[in-house]
Amino acid sequence: MSTVFRATGAHDLLAIVPALAGFSPERSLVCVAFAGNRSVGVLRHDLPRRARDRAAVVTAIIGTLCRMPDVDGVVPIVYTDRAFAEGGGPPERSLLALVARRAEEAGFTVRDLLCRAGDAWGSMLDPDTPLGGHPISAIEGNPLAAAALAGGRPGPPDAGAILGDRDERLASEIAGMLDALANTEQIEAMLTRLGEEADPVALVEALVETSPRRQPAIRLAWLVHLADHPMMRDAMMLQFAFGRVIGEAALVDAETSCDGSDQDDRDADDLAELLARLLLGESSLRPDPARVDRALGVLRLTIPNAPSGSRPGLLCIAAWLAWSLGRGSVAGALLDQARAVAPDHTMTSLLSSFIASGALPEWAFSARGDGRGAEDGDRSGVSDP
Repeated sequence: MSTVFRATGAHDLLAIVPALAGFSPERSLVCVAFAGNRSVGVLRHDLPRRARDRAAVVTAIIGTLCRMPDVDGVVPIVYTDRAFAEGGGPPERSLLALVARRAEEAGFTVRDLLCRAGDAWGSMLDPDTPLGGHPISAIEGNPLAAAALAGGRPGPPDAGAILGDRDERLASEIAGMLDALANTEQIEAMLTRLGEEADPVALVEALVETSPRRQPAIRLAWLVHLADHPMMRDAMMLQFAFGRVIGEAALVDAETSCDGSDQDDRDADDLAELLARLLLGESSLRPDPARVDRALGVLRLTIPNAPSGSRPGLLCIAAWLAWSLGRGSVAGALLDQARAVAPDHTMTSLLSSFIASGALPEWAFSARGDGRGAEDGDRSGVSDP
């Protein structure tokens, strides 16, 4: 059951935004979407660095709002380190005014227009807002904030990109097993040790069914090895999100592609198209958030213990999984790590361009049977492109 927080004023809404979004906004343009009087989503974009970039950001936001079911109102909020005192009023006034104008042109009610600056907060729709803004204490000391953040204040939008600590013993075991897998004389013995988990589909199921710290090194080494092969990487990525059936289908597609057959096979073409649409988020079929989170937990353990040259594929899997749940900032940060290791990595470049375009999966906008909206982890109604 969702917890209901009743905001009676702008300062109440600002107090609970971190709980609604699942992160603490920093240097961001955040839009809280409403269906009637209920908030159903939170959209976040980095603040544009240049005035000429504002229109593109606002267009992306309005386009996303138009795709969200039942949304009829919005509260745009600027989060900035700049101060009211710098310009005699809320910073980023022009940006907020542009969002408001474009939202109203699209048919949305702009319920408020807020700025949470470094020294104060205020509403552009409240004529009683002082030039220097209202005290931050009205937000930070708000009782609603204490209730909403009872489990602890969330981190910044990209906090989910923080990986686990490197375990030198585990890293050494993985490296040794990778050497064995690259040795034609030892690989058969390694596959025998893996048993049924030598099958990539069985491997993925074992990974998501076991807590990260209970994963055997050989299983993690096999994951690292397979993630270095693009077709296996993409098949595992889809299986992590959608389950065994999709994983088996993706593996069949990968094996068919590897065969290099020119045979006209309509079923194979249809399967390839389905998988491509899932990768691009062009489907209402929704990933299992709990399953994806378990997969991300395994990847956060594996990546820092993998040889640096073998990390980009794993980071791409993690980035796509984060994106599939609407965590665009996390995905971007993970791809930055992949780029730092391998600047010319093809999948990293493709995913970076795709996510930077503001693309969101269709399943983020499909209606759910339980009435919930788009998701960011376990929180309903949250998207972070």
